[in-house]
Amino acid sequence: MSRVDDYKAIVGENEINDLQLLADRLAGKSIQNINSTSVGGGVAEILTRMIPLLKELGVDASWDVIKGNEQFFTITKNIHNALHGLKRKVTEKDRKYFIEVNSENAEELDLSADIVFIHDPQPVALVEKKKKNKWIWRCHIDISNPQPEVFGFLEPFLQRYDAAVFSAPSFGRRDLKIRQVLISPSIDPLSDKNRELPQSTIDEVLDRFHIDRERPIVTQISRFDKLKDPSGVIRVYKRAKRHSNCQLVLAGGGATDDPEGLRILENIKKAEEEDPDIHVIYLPPSSDIEINALQRASTVILQKSLREGFGLTVSEALWKARPVIASAVGGIPLQISHKRSGILSYSIEGTAYYLQELLNNPGYAQTLGKNGREEVKKNFLITRHVRDYLLLFLSLYHSEDLVHL
Repeated sequence: MSRVDDYKAIVGENEINDLQLLADRLAGKSIQNINSTSVGGGVAEILTRMIPLLKELGVDASWDVIKGNEQFFTITKNIHNALHGLKRKVTEKDRKYFIEVNSENAEELDLSADIVFIHDPQPVALVEKKKKNKWIWRCHIDISNPQPEVFGFLEPFLQRYDAAVFSAPSFGRRDLKIRQVLISPSIDPLSDKNRELPQSTIDEVLDRFHIDRERPIVTQISRFDKLKDPSGVIRVYKRAKRHSNCQLVLAGGGATDDPEGLRILENIKKAEEEDPDIHVIYLPPSSDIEINALQRASTVILQKSLREGFGLTVSEALWKARPVIASAVGGIPLQISHKRSGILSYSIEGTAYYLQELLNNPGYAQTLGKNGREEVKKNFLITRHVRDYLLLFLSLYHSEDLVHL
């Protein structure tokens, strides 16, 4: 794991000194993070990198994962999709089972930390065990237009929290009477997924997956999820293929709390069988080097999400100075300034149009990539994320002191 001082070369010594100052003010307070999976997805990835950094700064930080079976995670996936605005049925029986599993986990977990930091809807009902400590709910998904019935089920739990954290301004809720805070997620520039790679490593990954390095490579890295619109990506590629001898890479994996992933993967593999230039690659959780290499080898990177909490793969690609075309949904517009640091798209046709433009104009594509890297450096690295969280934790106790920091 990287050390705190390793980031000085990227963000500067002053920013690291600020982190230590804030961490020192948090002395004596414990922070317990809780989510639903230890591998797969952005939440687990962020916590894997952030918890060691917080500990090195002297913060008493921990991370626990709730337990659940396939029935529970099928219910939470439906809740997840419904909060994104999709039509999903969550029955009274489902709700009771959701609360039951949360209650079982609450009995097994020690929830006595000074600050209990709950991530996403799966463990939200643990707050029923709240005592005199502080509780924060961190929402990593887009709830700007949720199914009212499903949000109404969760709302009584949310109102018991001391604060809620969202990734984009549009996710905030007027019906929540608690403090609401905007904190964007981040990437770790020193992780295996984002650090610099030798060309030999990139070439080895391309060879392993039978990808031709001599022709343009169009890539989307994401979980195999309907909301990432892999079928839409294939349609975009087929339009571009009429004018450019390009290849498509659809690569990603799943998460232990997402039972839909393998079904989506099976469906899109049919397209791979029809076109040898479509590469559908399932990557296990330990594939950070492979993801890094595929992104660095790509000519253009897509993120054609239908809904998106934030879309960390966008910042990952921008950090590698790759030109990105991404849907203007969720937190993606926070990461991309249209036609300056990337392209924001609203349709299949628009995405295909801009893809063709970037494939035909490598100079413009290179400029977008360069500007995108600077955007990420300023706003979406893990050091800024740690700073925001430390300020949030302190504000729960010493809001009057923060004015003087």
